[in-house]
Amino acid sequence: MSQDPLLEVVDDTAAGRVGLRVDGSEVGHLTYQVQGGVITIWHTEIDPAREGQGLGSALVAEVLARAAAAELAVSPVCPFVAAYIRRHPGCARTV
Repeated sequence: MSQDPLLEVVDDTAAGRVGLRVDGSEVGHLTYQVQGGVITIWHTEIDPAREGQGLGSALVAEVLARAAAAELAVSPVCPFVAAYIRRHPGCARTV
């Protein structure tokens, strides 16, 4: 019986970067900026060797959940994030 990998989302607010770790190793990240009640998400990147495993979606879902909890509107400059929001209506308040 296999065990699910441990996913960890680590926010470095000073750098405007959220990293995604799987079993302790970073496999991707997202860059952002918060200003005036809006989080602008610039870029999402997942290690090419780990693409297609849903890791980008897991990272974006967590960042959007945190943005909602902080009552931040979302400006999805990153095409991946914009597409995620279109596929999941109601997951974020966009500007």
